[in-house]
Amino acid sequence: MLATPLIEKLHHFFPDAEIDFLLRRGNEQLLSGHPYIHEILIWNKKQNKQKNLIRMLARIRRNRYDKIFNLQRFFATGLLTAFSGAKELIGFDKNPLSFLFTRKIRHQVGGDQAIHETVRNLELIREYTDDSYFRPKLYPSPADFVSVNTFLGSKFITVSPASVWFTKQFPASKWISFINSVPEGIEIYLLGGPGDRSLCEFIRQSCNRNEIKVLTGSLSYLQSAALMSRASMNYVNDSAPLHFASAMNAPVTAIYCSTIPGFGFGPLSDIRYIVEIEQPLYCRPCGLHGYESCPEKHFRCAMDIRQEQLIKTLPE
Repeated sequence: MLATPLIEKLHHFFPDAEIDFLLRRGNEQLLSGHPYIHEILIWNKKQNKQKNLIRMLARIRRNRYDKIFNLQRFFATGLLTAFSGAKELIGFDKNPLSFLFTRKIRHQVGGDQAIHETVRNLELIREYTDDSYFRPKLYPSPADFVSVNTFLGSKFITVSPASVWFTKQFPASKWISFINSVPEGIEIYLLGGPGDRSLCEFIRQSCNRNEIKVLTGSLSYLQSAALMSRASMNYVNDSAPLHFASAMNAPVTAIYCSTIPGFGFGPLSDIRYIVEIEQPLYCRPCGLHGYESCPEKHFRCAMDIRQEQLIKTLPE
């Protein structure tokens, strides 16, 4: 999702160019029906990873690209880039095969001035365009919006309680406390992937209210994005649903536990709030991505966040 500004900007400057997009299997539905993408190339990493990588390289070479922009910093995509046969190869200097690229762009995380990941990514095409900023964007279809119309009868918020990493996930007990504090009359929809259903069901069953529905695993990525665009507020962790909100310019409250917005993955919506611990904590941030458990065993970066901080961002 944070690569989509490049699609928007490249199409703006080169409307006749054919833009292909390579991603790993499982994420292709995010770009389904995108008006500016010519072809989506899908690499299956989970089955026959090396064999499929070589097949993908052969396919890329057959396409005879003029330019390849590599947003990742991993060996595999470096290999696809370096041996693609494209006329120009542009990527970040932290890619282990960047010495084979035509142009290398410095990739910096942190420092005195926080740079958003979308800005870092747009640096790859600045020489071919200009300094202007383009936002991330998703394109749910009319059918995606129709599919969520049944949930639009009253004022509602969404809560996406899960994260791949434990230390980036606001604890279930804290979500329950927050949901129980939401004023009556506001519907609450719990969102996430199929693997998040047990967590969402636990939260629903633990809450003392009827106005809560589990939609986890029932909606596609783009349907979830469509629903979030109509919500009064969307409550998310530092995880994918945060970027759904940014790509739809949907109102969002982003909760940061072990990570910080300064890493460059903050919300971009016009209406956005950041919730985090109110006092400095000696161990925070403890890592760029998070951990399976709190290294210090106390998880204060999450437990010390007050529910009033979340309630404060509810629209009147």
